[in-house]
Amino acid sequence: MRTRAFFSFAGLMVCAAVTFRGQGLTTSGLLPASSDEQSRALHAWPIYALSSYTLSSTRSQVVLPSSIAARPVPTVEHTYPSVTPYGPIDDRRSPDHDGSAYIPVDSWVYPAMTRLYSMGYLDSMFLGMRPWTRRSALHMLQRSQYAIAASDNLEAQEILDKLLRELRLELPDPRGTVYGVESGYARLMGIGGPTLRDSYHLGQTISNDYGRPYQSGFNSVMGYSTLNESGRFSLYVRGEYQHAPAGSGYSQALASQLSLLEMITYAPPNAPQTTIPAGPIAEQNQFHLIEATASFHLLGHEISGGKQDAWLGPASGGAMAWSNNAENIYSFRINRVEPLNIFLVSKLLGPLRYDFFIGSLKGHSAPNDPWVHADMFSFRPTVNFEFGFERTIIWGGKGHEPVTLHTFFKGFFDPNDTTAEEKFSRDDPGARYSVFNFSYRLPFVRKYATLYIDSIAHDDVTPVSAPRRAAYRTGLYLSQIPKLRRLDFRAEAVTTDPGVARSHSGTFNYFEVVQLQGYTNNGTIMGDWIGREAKGGQAWLTYHLSGNEWIQLAYLNKKTPKDFIPGGTTQNQFTASVMKRFGKDVEMKSWVQYEGWKAPIYKTGLQKNVISAVQFTWYPQLRSTSERP
Repeated sequence: MRTRAFFSFAGLMVCAAVTFRGQGLTTSGLLPASSDEQSRALHAWPIYALSSYTLSSTRSQVVLPSSIAARPVPTVEHTYPSVTPYGPIDDRRSPDHDGSAYIPVDSWVYPAMTRLYSMGYLDSMFLGMRPWTRRSALHMLQRSQYAIAASDNLEAQEILDKLLRELRLELPDPRGTVYGVESGYARLMGIGGPTLRDSYHLGQTISNDYGRPYQSGFNSVMGYSTLNESGRFSLYVRGEYQHAPAGSGYSQALASQLSLLEMITYAPPNAPQTTIPAGPIAEQNQFHLIEATASFHLLGHEISGGKQDAWLGPASGGAMAWSNNAENIYSFRINRVEPLNIFLVSKLLGPLRYDFFIGSLKGHSAPNDPWVHADMFSFRPTVNFEFGFERTIIWGGKGHEPVTLHTFFKGFFDPNDTTAEEKFSRDDPGARYSVFNFSYRLPFVRKYATLYIDSIAHDDVTPVSAPRRAAYRTGLYLSQIPKLRRLDFRAEAVTTDPGVARSHSGTFNYFEVVQLQGYTNNGTIMGDWIGREAKGGQAWLTYHLSGNEWIQLAYLNKKTPKDFIPGGTTQNQFTASVMKRFGKDVEMKSWVQYEGWKAPIYKTGLQKNVISAVQFTWYPQLRSTSERP
């Protein structure tokens, strides 16, 4: 059954690739034909110095100073030795040997680059595979910088200017050693009213926040990050002090009732459980590593180890396979960070990227200390269409099966359905979750609208082979609105409640009959915050003050049926936020969130809370040995 489904999926992907391939593959990053000398000069000089140009508000053109316009026009290769046009890699060019640190997935860089992509640029970007390294992000920008500079899109030019300033120390050739404190930050947050902090059952008041603790009252975070890059090696460390007040938590009776939904008796060693916030909850005062990654660059790959970020999916509000909703895991990783062209295969499917990491999960007690590995492949048949598939396998655990190469390869290569006898034996291939996603810049509105879908299925080869059993997050992103080009809009709908039966009692997606604490790390779901057997959605309306400043209004809704959680649950959130820069080095992010929620199993009636928060981040100037004195 699995084998037949696999070949069906393969055939479907080939047909889709041929269909989209027929649209043609353009080469972005090449100089457009022009007889105008000033335009040719503009294309050849770095756009990251845009602040020295004069932007004409009447003609929407970049007017060059005469000192620049009069200079001879160098070739693309001479100006940017690391630039390679999108398409087959030119083997005559020397590859980029420099290692590079990953950009954290909560950085402003990702929404900025995603907006550029949905404006019709950054054709070599893989939207569904994050994080990106600093150098891979730079290469995406370099391949499109001339097209952006030659356009009349001042918004795109402004974003590009901010991004290239952020990555300026990666530009010199040779780059040299980059080192220093990358950021220091402090977040002050006040919460008034009762909150939810239970992604596996009732819901979360705060999501996609690295599993940081929070409770009603005053919460704070103070942290810093350091970055070091030298040759093929890089090191990135981000740590912080976290404070959260004490909380009442769930009663013993409620904790026991929720535990039975996982077929677990709430008693030691399964009490307390990380997935159930039973009270009383102690005050939190702790130093915590958010990321700590050492990497080595080899042939377009970053080979790394440590506590690492991952966001595997094209959506903004969540990712079915992997997000930053939970605390990062410690893992070993092999990530193809630059697009790869494979002989013959890439003529049909286009360039590809892949990512593999393996590590241990924390907070599981039934069974204790399982391991997980995630494997993703993503293809870009055309500049407008990307598709990828991913698989996550949780296996092992004390008292179930050993974590060995044999059990690893069993899950990795076994294509067959698992029998009941095998599932509860030492030959269990593990809890297997498969993902398929794609993003597509829509015809006729390529520079405005991007459609994307992210899907996950439990114990199926791919969601494509079992679409009725899958969970989905579907989104549409409008990167600019005609005559209001500083305004963008995004909407996403999500469900983990497939209609193959009236009720699953929460035992379908993100759940497993052996790994009873499911798709979690330290009690929080690693994938989409929507959780098990729920439906909801999000919408964002954003006005961009500049390339890295904006004002945003957001709405979130979630509903869990009463046949999973007795009485059901409902959440509605309204958020207003501002991102503002003061000079080049200080960033302020402030937001106010109102939430109304109902969970009769926990508290009767409508519950309300308000969150007010402000975070200041200081970006000191990194140093480089390639800088001129």
